Amino acid sequence: MDKTGKLPDGETKQDYKLVSFAEGDPENPKNWSKLCKWYITMVVALTCFVVAFCSSVITSDLGGVAEDFNVSREAALLTITVFVIGFGVGPMLFAPLSEVYGRRIIYGSTLLLAVVFIIPCAVSKNIGTLIVCRAIDGIAFSAPMTLVGGTLADLWRNEERGVPMAAFSAAPFIGPAIGPLIGGFLSDAAGWRWLYWIQLIFAFVVWVLITFTVPETYAPTILARRAAKLRKQTGDSGYVAQAELDPRPFSERLGVFLVRPFQLLFREVIVLLVSLYMSVLYGLLYMFFVAYPIIFQARKGYSAGTTGLMFIPIAVGVVLSATLAPFVNKHYLTLVAKHRGRPPAEVRLIPMMVSCWFIPIGLFVFAWTSYRRLTWVGPCLAGFPVGFGFIFLYNSANNYLVDSYQHQAASALAAKTCIRSFWGAGVVLFTEQMYDRMGDRWASSFLAFLSLACCAIPFLFWKFGARIRRRSKYAYAGDDEDVSGSDTNVENGGERDPVAPLHADLEDLMRARSYVSNP
Repeated sequence: MDKTGKLPDGETKQDYKLVSFAEGDPENPKNWSKLCKWYITMVVALTCFVVAFCSSVITSDLGGVAEDFNVSREAALLTITVFVIGFGVGPMLFAPLSEVYGRRIIYGSTLLLAVVFIIPCAVSKNIGTLIVCRAIDGIAFSAPMTLVGGTLADLWRNEERGVPMAAFSAAPFIGPAIGPLIGGFLSDAAGWRWLYWIQLIFAFVVWVLITFTVPETYAPTILARRAAKLRKQTGDSGYVAQAELDPRPFSERLGVFLVRPFQLLFREVIVLLVSLYMSVLYGLLYMFFVAYPIIFQARKGYSAGTTGLMFIPIAVGVVLSATLAPFVNKHYLTLVAKHRGRPPAEVRLIPMMVSCWFIPIGLFVFAWTSYRRLTWVGPCLAGFPVGFGFIFLYNSANNYLVDSYQHQAASALAAKTCIRSFWGAGVVLFTEQMYDRMGDRWASSFLAFLSLACCAIPFLFWKFGARIRRRSKYAYAGDDEDVSGSDTNVENGGERDPVAPLHADLEDLMRARSYVSNP
């Protein structure tokens, strides 16, 4: 196909040939074999699990860190805080970089950086070294968490993606539940430094797998390499890929990506309230890492290993909800057919309206069965409904934001990720004080009431969401509206045409795939 435009070498007004995938093209990741796609899916899901595991495993022996370095427990808790802050900061850089250089190099380089900086954590001689290296690890580990959703969108078509996305969605929640379980017994047997050596082992394994066995999956990067190869082989500089046609410098595109999430966060009530809801849930997850040792170790006298066993119901709830995700997706497809292919964004809220109640139920059970004289069964099993509700809520929230802000979905999801990470990082610093001052029952009940209040959010948008979007400056208004940068194929997890048209929001259009269903 011949067009006129700016070429990669700077020439202008010259005919060029647009390089794209033909039907059934074997280099198109969506046409790879099921075995290959499932292998890549499991490797990136395992990577997500390891990253989440690394965020929580150290909670098993923060007391040992405080004792060895002669610092307060709050100072030891900073090792969690700075790591989670990195989860909010890193995506702002790595998401746009992946659109320029591809997924594979970002995966490999950031995981290698993370592996390297785990070592000084394990051998650190002071708390400062530990905190700084944990901060670097948090930023580096955020890249895989950011890109995995996009990798699955690269590989799987809409109708195929239900089960693979469920496998990915479960991994970031199972990791934090398994971390204290393994870490508890490991710290009891070998001390807190082995909590970092185990991270090193796991992280090194996934770095090897993803660096040496997972090929590039990002279609624009594959096509850009094909175009460069054709230019070299034929001597014809007219061969170009769609990704090479954006005339804006990378610094300008990065600036847009950094500013727009905050514009949406503070100007769009949908983005603000959904982000606050997800922040509350993310904070609850990290509060558990502090609350469980209070209830089971400090109050009941259990060991760190036994306390880790109490996280098992959370993991079971996550796995069960993940197995139900394909059925939720199937129900959504029936609604798509019912609305003739154009369902309102609010239908994404149905799973949220059902599952939001599980969180406060679990928290109330946890609160009022946590008396020292009572058995461990109540507060332990309370984690099941909490874990069960997490995935449904996160996936519904992500899909609702994507459908509401299709042409700026990446920015909407980046805003949610940023505020969620900063809130999750902060809550661990005051959880112990909250339990000391309010008491175990009322501290947990306060969290339950907070999550209960948030249950009103999906119902609010179910009733008023369409009206809010019609009055919005940023919300997607449909195919008939001439919106620069809009793309209509964003159903079912935000998949977009890998060779999207040139427009002012090109990076948002493609980058949204990196954030969809990313907890």
